Amino acid sequence: MTEFKLNISDPKTGRTTQKDVKDDATLPFMQKKLGDKVEGSAIAPGYVFEITGGSDYCGFPLRKGIQGLRRKAIVCNKGVGFRQIEKSKTIRKNVCPEVVTETTKQINVKIVTAGSESLFPEKAA
Repeated sequence: MTEFKLNISDPKTGRTTQKDVKDDATLPFMQKKLGDKVEGSAIAPGYVFEITGGSDYCGFPLRKGIQGLRRKAIVCNKGVGFRQIEKSKTIRKNVCPEVVTETTKQINVKIVTAGSESLFPEKAA
């Protein structure tokens, strides 16, 4: 049983919403890489999403360019998963590969093509 949280952002309005995705609805996202476009018909008809990020069950971020299926310790000085403390300092950080697998628990996506119905709840007046 695969399950993860889907953070959906709309670049036009700047709004973000979160959906819980389970079982069959997760299949379009499995084995996709960061930057891939995914048909979102299982979540909302007519939507196309682009995967922009995510994290695994321990909170380690997905990082573009990392191959394989397991976490890796990389030496980095900028980018995802790195917070610069001192200038030009490199640190070894644990990151996840760019592929969405069963260990992924959160996926960040942005809307590329919007469907007919809105994913965002209406604001209370």
